[in-house]
Formats: sequence, structure tokens, C-alpha cells
Amino acid sequence: MIFITAKFRVRPEHADAWPRIASEFTEATRAEPGCKWFDWSRSIEDPTEYVLVEAFADGDAGAAHVGSAHFKAAQAELPKYLVETPRIVSVPVEQDDWAELGELAVRD
Repeated sequence: MIFITAKFRVRPEHADAWPRIASEFTEATRAEPGCKWFDWSRSIEDPTEYVLVEAFADGDAGAAHVGSAHFKAAQAELPKYLVETPRIVSVPVEQDDWAELGELAVRD
């Protein structure tokens, strides 16, 4: 699986609207056959920063995502709402879903 985390710093005047602005891209990506998840979170320390956590089944699925029409549309549309180029961490991992955080196991 390819696991990706990206940080997006959104212009302050667009920060509250970012989920709506990115919604078409988000929904199209979630519909891709190789997309495992594509989830946005908003920083509690910086309301202009959104963190995207995404995963794709493998490198081919990641390549299909980057080659998709909705990705190309996002490349053309989304940067005008951003303060800077998003920062990213992208790594292949030897698992295919979330694992439990054993150190914080919930016990009955």
C-alpha cells in the first residue's frame, strides 16, 4: 500500500470553505478503485492548515490517481486557494489497512 500524508496551508479567506472547495476532487478520488481512503482533517492549532491522509492499494493505483482527469483538474484549480505548495510524505508500507494501536488498547 502507498500511504500519503500531505499538509495544505489554505489562504485565510478560504480556510472555512476548503472542504467545499476540495469536495469534487475528494469524492472523485474516493471513487477510484485503488483508493483505500482519502480523509481531510483540520489542524486545531492552525485553522488555515488541513492535513490529508490518503492511501492507495499500490503504486499502480497511485499512478492512476495522479493520471486521472480529476487530479489534473485539481492541479489547475486548487493552488489559487493555497498559501504555499503542499508538503507531503509518501511511503510504501507492508500492510493493506489500519492496524490497531496496541499501546492504547481499549479493554472491556
